[in-house]
Amino acid sequence: MNDIVGMPGRPLPVGSVGHRASGWWGMWTVIATEASLFAYLLFSYAYLASQAHGGFVPEAPKFRLAGPNTVLLIASSFVLYWGESGIKKGKRGRLMAALALTFVMGAAFVGIQLIEWKGKTYGPSTDAYASSYFITTGFHMAHVVGGLLVIAVLFLWAAIGKFSHERHAAVSIGALYWHFVDVVWLAVFATFYVSPYLTGHYG
Repeated sequence: MNDIVGMPGRPLPVGSVGHRASGWWGMWTVIATEASLFAYLLFSYAYLASQAHGGFVPEAPKFRLAGPNTVLLIASSFVLYWGESGIKKGKRGRLMAALALTFVMGAAFVGIQLIEWKGKTYGPSTDAYASSYFITTGFHMAHVVGGLLVIAVLFLWAAIGKFSHERHAAVSIGALYWHFVDVVWLAVFATFYVSPYLTGHYG
């Protein structure tokens, strides 16, 4: 027992990393579950639109806020990837900068989404389309907020030196969730902002 405990200067074992980390597979399980939720929500929208007589969407979707907001959120994934690749090389400062910028970009996305909500001429209980829109974008916003909490925790852990080029599994796992949230938004954006122009279900 003494041979195992009292070894000054001997490095601690790195443990599971990358795809061998249990948290990696746990996050994929979470993603599969949440992806099913959004698949049901988007299918519900498609079904309701197919059953509507006349214009299902009350007004033509506007890209003035949603377009730049989409670019902002997708760009945040590239920023986070830049930070993740940095810590793999032992660049902790680069990781912290990327996490901070990702948090700001994600928070800005939420703020712009709230502004867009406020500008709508309809509310969640107006009709089937409005309910579908607010529920789906609302669930997505909740996932973004959850992702922001993850980013904040990762930043604090990075600040106290928890991560290195050997120990950074938590960063990869958190980044995986953030990328998932961004991909989901692309599906939401295509459904609520692009598809009405393709199907003529507005007006």
